Amino acid sequence: MSAPLPNRDRLATRLIHAGQSPDPLTGAVITPVYTSTTFVQDGIGRNRGYDYTRSGNPTRLVLEACLADLENAGAAFAFPSGLSAAATALELLPAGSRILAHTDVYGGIHRLLADVRTHTAGHQVRFVDFSDSAALEQAAESGADMLWFETPSNPLLRIVDLAAVAHIAKRIGAISVCDSTFASPCGQLPLDFGIDVVMHSATKFLAGHSDLLGGVLAVSAEAPEALTARVRYLQNALGAVMCPIDCALLLRSLKTLSVRVDRQAANAAILAQHLAANAQALGLSEVIYPGLASHPGHAVAARQMENFGALISLKLTGGLERVERVLSSTRLFQFAVSLGGVESLIQHPASLTHAVIPQDQRAITGIGDDLIRLSVGIEDAGDLLADLLNALT
Repeated sequence: MSAPLPNRDRLATRLIHAGQSPDPLTGAVITPVYTSTTFVQDGIGRNRGYDYTRSGNPTRLVLEACLADLENAGAAFAFPSGLSAAATALELLPAGSRILAHTDVYGGIHRLLADVRTHTAGHQVRFVDFSDSAALEQAAESGADMLWFETPSNPLLRIVDLAAVAHIAKRIGAISVCDSTFASPCGQLPLDFGIDVVMHSATKFLAGHSDLLGGVLAVSAEAPEALTARVRYLQNALGAVMCPIDCALLLRSLKTLSVRVDRQAANAAILAQHLAANAQALGLSEVIYPGLASHPGHAVAARQMENFGALISLKLTGGLERVERVLSSTRLFQFAVSLGGVESLIQHPASLTHAVIPQDQRAITGIGDDLIRLSVGIEDAGDLLADLLNALT
């Protein structure tokens, strides 16, 4: 990990301690779970910091303080799902706003941008390949109110230059939003490169055990103060808050994020290198992983990421029949949606996470029936490799 700021612990330490201190009432090491929905008032306009749990909850406050510290943010907010976090971020814009969005995004985000908000808010959404800085520059010339992108992207793992997007956004006066779900704070810190807002599906790496639904928005301390205040207002106004029990569960999960991500990224690197070196023999037309020198975004990823992540995408030869045979032949890689958990998963984007995107648009982006996506877990790398080789051969 990169060196900490003066007098500040490194990330692996802050994952365990940031925003948290022993309970002053009992000395409990772990943050108590405050399930109360309402709090006694000491008088008119006088309370102990809380009145109703939607507006503020002690357990959620601790989680949000920890998340803000991890992202080097001015503030962070915990939501009941990644899509509710994204939907709240879009409420920052007035009706009829112009959004430039990355072509390669999660299917649920594509649906929210291209279908839901075009109808309910009249937003004008244009999709452009953010991994092509020249194309983004050209598209931005006509103006935009928000730049929305993922890096690494889902599912093609395209790498977007964070500093370049931040520069363009500031030049045209747009809010920049980076979905950093595939990296986690252990993989990259978009706010350090000038991005305004970072988003996570906390369901994935942050929670890491496939047992929690959640989302996060973290706002840069360098962003206009009104932006943070507006997100806080919108979270309360929309009621998009994570429940206290899930907050406690996510706090617990964050404590092991560093060791999980380190192991997952190391495993993914081993698998990607072996698969790429034997691609032809294994019937693979392409192995997509940012850690491979052959990846078009490798140099940018090496510059802005602490590791290359735990996601690998593969394009198979042999048609859909072979793809389905591979998907159903793995033993350790379980055929299921989602990612980032301690268990390894394998899935088919065209029929699952990106099925909502029209087929012609998927074809343009490069999401064909031949594509499968691997989320590498913390199992033994040798066992995972043997499982894949067995399914591929």
